[in-house]
Amino acid sequence: MFQLLVVAVVLGAVAAVSVHQSTREFRDVAGQRMIAVAENLASTPIVRDRFADPFAAQLLAPDVDRAVALSGANVAEIATPAGLVTVSSDPSRNGRRLDLTHSTAIHGRAWFGDLDVDGVHGLAGQVPINDANGVVLAVVSVSQRYPSPWQLLSGAGERLLVYLGLGAALGLLASWLLSRRIKRQTRGLEIADIAGLAEHRDALLHSIGEGVVAVNNDGVITVVNDSAQLLLDVAADAVGRQVDAVGLDPTVAEFLSSGGDDRDVVIVTRTRVLALNRRAASSQGRGIGTVTTMRDSTELASMQGQLSSHKSVTDTLRAQTHEFANQLHTISGLVQLGEYDSVHHFVGDLTRRRAELNDAVTRHVADPAVAALLIAKTSLAAESGVALSITPDSRLSALHPALATDVITLLGNLIDNAVDVSEGSAAARVTVHLDDADGMLLSVTDSGPGVPQRLREQIFARGVTSKPDVPGGRGIGLALVRLVSVQLGGTVHVADAPLGGACFTVRLPPARLAGAVATGRPDRA
Repeated sequence: MFQLLVVAVVLGAVAAVSVHQSTREFRDVAGQRMIAVAENLASTPIVRDRFADPFAAQLLAPDVDRAVALSGANVAEIATPAGLVTVSSDPSRNGRRLDLTHSTAIHGRAWFGDLDVDGVHGLAGQVPINDANGVVLAVVSVSQRYPSPWQLLSGAGERLLVYLGLGAALGLLASWLLSRRIKRQTRGLEIADIAGLAEHRDALLHSIGEGVVAVNNDGVITVVNDSAQLLLDVAADAVGRQVDAVGLDPTVAEFLSSGGDDRDVVIVTRTRVLALNRRAASSQGRGIGTVTTMRDSTELASMQGQLSSHKSVTDTLRAQTHEFANQLHTISGLVQLGEYDSVHHFVGDLTRRRAELNDAVTRHVADPAVAALLIAKTSLAAESGVALSITPDSRLSALHPALATDVITLLGNLIDNAVDVSEGSAAARVTVHLDDADGMLLSVTDSGPGVPQRLREQIFARGVTSKPDVPGGRGIGLALVRLVSVQLGGTVHVADAPLGGACFTVRLPPARLAGAVATGRPDRA
């Protein structure tokens, strides 16, 4: 119906233009013709001689009737300069007034223009009858009514009507074809149905708990639901903008814009651990972009980090059990041989070394949980041929249990990473520095190959590692270190160690630590 309305408006506009042009042509042509008829009537000798005769209406009637018959005009008449009609082809107008308001004929010049005669709008031509001195004695007026619009269209020629009819037929056919195509593409759905489906889709997308982000082939975001806005910390106006122009984490932006095959990855941003699932989207066999769903796995990753720490302690205990079993076998053998003095010296030596290790840790670390972790990690590192030590100026007071758990996660992952990269190096050594004088400073230095400059930001992201012997890289430990650090309001960075290797440093502000102890839990963002 709208297309039919458009066709009707176009045809109406064409008709209006045609009527306007025909009206202008009629006015120009008929106006000159009316002047010519009026001049011919005014120049007739009998008219010039008898126009002022008291019986002029009867004497000149044949002449004005002849002028009307020959010119196709409707009314021809003669009037005084004051506008009083003395002779007219319509006898009923004799003695009536002729409108000479806009005419220049009373000033001695021919004129044509619009004129209403007895309520009929027409086109009039008027010329003066002058004496020998140029004084206007009378005015001859010949008028013809304007034709109707239909007459004007007919007068424009049969071709115009044919063109208008052909245009109407083509417009109707095009509207019908367009309607069929739209119906086919919308599967027979009306506009209200399509609007309902769109609203239903939006309601579903924005109500589900998982984040959904759709990106087209040009890297422009087409859909981002409420959950995705929260997880990615972006506004609703991200729709319609490039992926790299909405302030996303660089790792997430790279994943969303990379396209390619379907993938499932875990990405660690500065504040969250996100599990992303990307799938290609297609319509009618043509790829239109990708759809990525995401879940917040931050708490799960934190639990994984804690489990990893517990597993590390378990491995340490297992290694110590193996070590103690060997030592017990040695003592048993010495007893069987009767070497009691050797047993005494062997046990004393073991006791002294254990006491030295415990004292070396507890002298600098007052928190029992952190101290136990460092003692266990020292023994486990020794099993791998790596010497783990604490700097002499390290200091760490007793911590709240909730905060101690996070510190264990930070230290455990950093030490495990340092031991892995230091194993097999020339001077296999890991050094730990602790300081809680102003906030908290945790520093772990290794003797490994170091971290290349290009990886120093990426190494804290998804599955990135500097260890060449780990295919595909793990990287979850360092990602958890950054995540926990940010949640505690701190920072983590990596630099080159003075004697080679890498130095990972975590700084936690005192205000956030005080809040964590006061509330009995870490004051996380």
